[in-house]
Amino acid sequence: MEIRSVIIDDEQHNIENLQIILNKWCKDIVVVAVGTSVEEGIEILNTHQPELLFLDIQLHDKSGFEMLKLLKTIDFEVIFVTAFDQYGIQAIKFSALDYLLKPINIIELQQAIKKAKEKIVSKKRNLNLENLLDYINNNRTKSQKIALPTLQQTYYVKVEEIIRCEASNNYTTFYLKNSSSIMVSRTLKEFVELLAPYNFKRSHQSHLVNLDYVKSLQKEDGGTLLLEDETIIPISRQHLEHIKASLKAMR
Repeated sequence: MEIRSVIIDDEQHNIENLQIILNKWCKDIVVVAVGTSVEEGIEILNTHQPELLFLDIQLHDKSGFEMLKLLKTIDFEVIFVTAFDQYGIQAIKFSALDYLLKPINIIELQQAIKKAKEKIVSKKRNLNLENLLDYINNNRTKSQKIALPTLQQTYYVKVEEIIRCEASNNYTTFYLKNSSSIMVSRTLKEFVELLAPYNFKRSHQSHLVNLDYVKSLQKEDGGTLLLEDETIIPISRQHLEHIKASLKAMR
């Protein structure tokens, strides 16, 4: 299991040293970004949304603690990496969080990562369970969220924000209202029945469409759907009458 990680340290050689150690001894840690200041760290964390943060306590004239306090949410695990700082280490110990002293001991690093990984896996399971309970409580409302697992992470997306799904061999790409897309390693067939109660209809072997986003039914080429994001989706002959009937029922 790969862990998407970020390193924030005010000394470039410390960042490079940690990256070398991680590449050699902790191959499941993928460093997606690094930063050297509180301001840069906040921007990186908001942009990349990592699962694990390696954080130096002292960042120029500020501290890693100050950076964490400025974040709206902290949904990642933190391993503090620091030179000896009695106050900082004492605070970390009181909070039962992991820290590593420089120079980094490889065994201690691996142990800290192992504990962080266990917490990350547990958190993902808890989110899956929460989504299950939401599904039961919401009784299939359109605000229901669906879990979309990718290689890097699992996204929880409101069904009503999905415009369409498109198949590509054993993969399915979800196109969302905010213009982003998510590819999952599951076939389109798995989602046809799952999303049917939410007004999703298959228009083609490779396309599943949320009819709430259909702008018009066009007659050229035997029939196509124009969606609100201006995407044109083909309709196969075998699905044409079913699509027409479904759209008519929505009037």
